[in-house]
Amino acid sequence: MAHFAQLDDDNFVLQVIVVHNNECLDADGNESEAVGVAFCKSLLGDATRWKQTSYNGNMRFNYAGIGYQYDPIRNAFIPPKPYPSWVLNETTCRWDAPVPRPIDDKMYRWDEPTTSWVEIT
Repeated sequence: MAHFAQLDDDNFVLQVIVVHNNECLDADGNESEAVGVAFCKSLLGDATRWKQTSYNGNMRFNYAGIGYQYDPIRNAFIPPKPYPSWVLNETTCRWDAPVPRPIDDKMYRWDEPTTSWVEIT
């Protein structure tokens, strides 16, 4: 199955739909994003905008979700920023805390006012 994300005018994901692989095959029997996009438009209108996404993250870095934004420069779906202090990791296209999380057997939560990890007791 193939997955396609519908985008608004600002490239935010509105919905993700599942399309049977047969609906993405070109005349030669090869999977084609363009054919899949044409199928999505046939369902929901020519004015809609679509990008293929991968459930296992092997294309466009992250599986698209509602509220994610497609970045055409990075060709990536970027998740919503969880905290103002977090920074986009250019390698993963995910947000990283400005301070690494401690690596031990304890559980932590992010505390934005102190920009630090706080142990959950």
